[in-house]
Amino acid sequence: MQQALLASVFVVASCGLAYELIAGALASYVLGDSVTQFSTVIGTYLFAMGVGSWLSKYVVRDLVGRFVRIEIIIGVLGGFSAALLYFMFVWAPEPFKLALYLIVFLIGMLVGLEIPLIMRILKRDVAFKDLVSQVLTFDYLGALAVSILFPVLLVPHLGLVRSALLFGLLNVAVALWALWLFRAQLPAIAWLRGQGVTAFVVLAAAFAGAGELTSIAERHLYADEVVHAESSPYQRIVVTRWKDDLRLHLNNNLQFSSRDEYRYHEALVHPGLATLPGAKRVLVLGGGDGLAVREILKYPQVESVTLVDLDPAMTRLFSTAPALTALNEGALSSSKVKVVNADALVWLEESRERFDFVVIDFPDPSNFAIGKLYSAAFYRLLDKHLSETGLAVVQSTSPLYARQSFWCVVTTIESTGLRATPYHALVPSFGEWGYVLVGRRAYAPPPAYPVETRFLAPAMTPALFEFPKDMARVPAEVNRLNNQVLVRYFEREWRHVIR
Repeated sequence: MQQALLASVFVVASCGLAYELIAGALASYVLGDSVTQFSTVIGTYLFAMGVGSWLSKYVVRDLVGRFVRIEIIIGVLGGFSAALLYFMFVWAPEPFKLALYLIVFLIGMLVGLEIPLIMRILKRDVAFKDLVSQVLTFDYLGALAVSILFPVLLVPHLGLVRSALLFGLLNVAVALWALWLFRAQLPAIAWLRGQGVTAFVVLAAAFAGAGELTSIAERHLYADEVVHAESSPYQRIVVTRWKDDLRLHLNNNLQFSSRDEYRYHEALVHPGLATLPGAKRVLVLGGGDGLAVREILKYPQVESVTLVDLDPAMTRLFSTAPALTALNEGALSSSKVKVVNADALVWLEESRERFDFVVIDFPDPSNFAIGKLYSAAFYRLLDKHLSETGLAVVQSTSPLYARQSFWCVVTTIESTGLRATPYHALVPSFGEWGYVLVGRRAYAPPPAYPVETRFLAPAMTPALFEFPKDMARVPAEVNRLNNQVLVRYFEREWRHVIR
């Protein structure tokens, strides 16, 4: 019996941490700023566990029965937490944050009750010193196990909703196991067994239909038909379709619309690459959709393109899905292209290669993990990989909607001693969008484009580099790794734009 209860400690610890990680991941998906979301969720959860541990002293009788009931409640509440929060974000977004922290608090409080009750159940058979060491050991081992499995196995293969339901099933299974172990000591065992079995069946049915539950929510979250959806260890990838318009969403943020993405990618690539007739080696950081690579491959002098994107799910999707490969014209399958799935910062630190042209097409700096890729340290590292006459281009958010964020990127680049040449273009899906060319020499716009374009024309090029009064330069601090001021700028400015 002692070993069985210690095994239960392992399971309930795993479940407790899993609910915490699921809530943090879900909050970061829908609200952005993963550091803030994980920090506040973890803080709330740990505080609630303390409250639960304090309340445990008031549980003085029927310890086993109370433990069983708590496990059933945690199983149901924790199991359905992700689905409940996801549906709430879709249909009632206003109270989402309140619901998030209320659910986290309730789960944390109940988890805080679990371990003290188990310890009190075990104290009759185990010496105190052994009791504490054994319970805490299994508690920490359970937490370690789920912390490893969560990003590697659970999120990529099950998703957040199904993962939560799985751990809910485990909590209820512990309750049913405890009922069997202590069957002789429980007077109301039939009633408790009925509750446990009912909860298990409901959770199992929800687990089986979790894919449909998620699809229902996403159909209401996105106005258009969802044609592809998957969760990777790094993000939620959703592709929607309306007539001939394909749209990519990462963590609910629109990345492109096929109707006007050519405007964005032509503006990203051609003003720089068209001035480098001798460019042979090109590096793309981010851009796992292959659309920037498509534009680069229009230049016959380019001999090799290295694409470094963190998420293999992205590059795999845009290498295999027929509708998406048609959009990028099979760019990622070109013999000239080498795809590397790695963290761009780490890859640059380890690589010794130099390139004639570098395209930096990262997501907007909405959190600190991405903000580091817009830091002065990153641009100094980039400088080491540029050939003597090389250029780089950085997508730099909107100079209209996120004015200080845009100029922060320019200021940060200039702080490294590199030349920064900002410009902008209108992309209807996003509005005015900003870019910065980076190099060691003065930049002059190309008098003509040597490749076919749908949007760019020589006559309009000078206007790209002119900023009207509402987008003119404003003071901004340098974005450094130790301050990440860009993330704060970005969050503040876009908060007033996105409803």
